[in-house]
Formats: sequence, structure tokens, C-alpha cells
Amino acid sequence: MSLIHGLKKNLGRAGTSFKQRAGWVDNTIDQEFEDEYERFKIMQKNVEKLSKEVKHYLESMRGMCIAQRNISNSIGEFVNHELTYSMMTYQKLLEKLDGETRITLDKEFRETVLDPLTRLCSYFPIVEDAIKRRHKKALDYDNQRAKVRKLIDKPSEDPNRLPMAEEIANQAREQYEGLNTILIEDLPKFVEMRVPYIDPSFEAFVKLQLKLGEVFYSEFLNVQNNFQQEHEKTPDEILQEMRQLTICGNY
Repeated sequence: MSLIHGLKKNLGRAGTSFKQRAGWVDNTIDQEFEDEYERFKIMQKNVEKLSKEVKHYLESMRGMCIAQRNISNSIGEFVNHELTYSMMTYQKLLEKLDGETRITLDKEFRETVLDPLTRLCSYFPIVEDAIKRRHKKALDYDNQRAKVRKLIDKPSEDPNRLPMAEEIANQAREQYEGLNTILIEDLPKFVEMRVPYIDPSFEAFVKLQLKLGEVFYSEFLNVQNNFQQEHEKTPDEILQEMRQLTICGNY
């Protein structure tokens, strides 16, 4: 029975919506609600974009670690695995960064940056459901108002029909206005909470970047110093020796 009742209501609302587009039925518009809803939609779009970019950042960091490991492996194959001390140090460093360091930072990043944004995004469908319910209540109210106006323009032989229609219209108006008022009051509060909510995540993001940068700098600096100690000749000097080989045209 409830399923049939719900189906009838949805069909009635669809009919009211069609009549409104055709200009046959008045459309209740609350500009204050429309303004707040527009602000909410802008916030929703920006937060979802931010969440997407944060995920992309995490994937990029993982991709960078994989790319570094691949370069290290290629260097090993390039020198036929006759690695210098600095090359071996570099490979061990990448294993460390791709292992415990990345995993630790990945966990911190998820807990302090990605998860809070994901939880915030999970509230958007809930708010959207409330807005859809408001729209349905507005359609019900507009439909009942149209019935009252029709009975006023063309009075029924039954004197009770108009008072009953007016009572139903008043009930529909109260339901619509109640939900409309809640949304007008709560939507701006929801939007304003975005900054204090996201700010700690942004701070954590900066700290994680700083931490990662410090780890990379200190570790790679040691590898660089090892390379400097091993270099006996410059690349130009080695190329000059290559040019003097017979296979490079000296024949």
C-alpha cells in the first residue's frame, strides 16, 4: 500500500513539475534559499576537486618512488651490475624510501589529509537528500495551492471541498516552510565550517611535505657526497677519450 501511495505521489509531483514548466502552476521560489544552495554547490564542487587532487598527489608520490626504483635498476643493468659504492648506497636508500619511509608517510597522509576530506565529502549526499525532500514538499505545496485556486475560480457544489483543500494546502505549506527554514539556517553554517575543518588537514599536508623534503635532502646529500669522492674525471674528459677510440672514426 505504501509503495502504491509513494508511486502516486511521485507521479503527482512529476505532473506538477511539468505544469510549472508550462506556466500553468505557480512555482514557489525562495531567493534566500537559492543563494545559500548556490554557495553550498560551489563548496561541494571545490571540496570534491580538492579531494581528487589530494588523491592524485598521493598517487604521484607513489609513482615517483616506483620511477626512482626503476631508474636505479636500469643503472644497475647499464653498468652490468658492477656498482660503485655510491650506486649501491643509492639503491639501498631507494629501498628504504620506498619501504618504511613511504609507508609511514602514506599512513600519516591518509589519516590526517585524505580521510578527513573523504568524511567531509560523505556529508554532501545527506545534505542533497534534505534539499530533494524540500523540493518535493515545495511541489506538494504548489500542487495544493493550485487546487485551492481552481476551487475558488470554479466553486464546487460540495461546500466542504474548498475548506478541506485549504486545510491540506496549509499542512503542505507548513511542511515545506519547516524544511525550508532549516535549510536556510543550516546551509550557511555548513559552508562556513569548511575552513576550520580543512585547515588542520592543510597544516598536516604542509608538515608532511616538509618532513618528506627533509628526509630526501639529508639522505640524498650523503649519496651526492659519495659520488663526488668517486669522480676522477669529468664527463667531458671521458667523452674526449671515447672520441679518440678507433670505432669513433679514428681509422
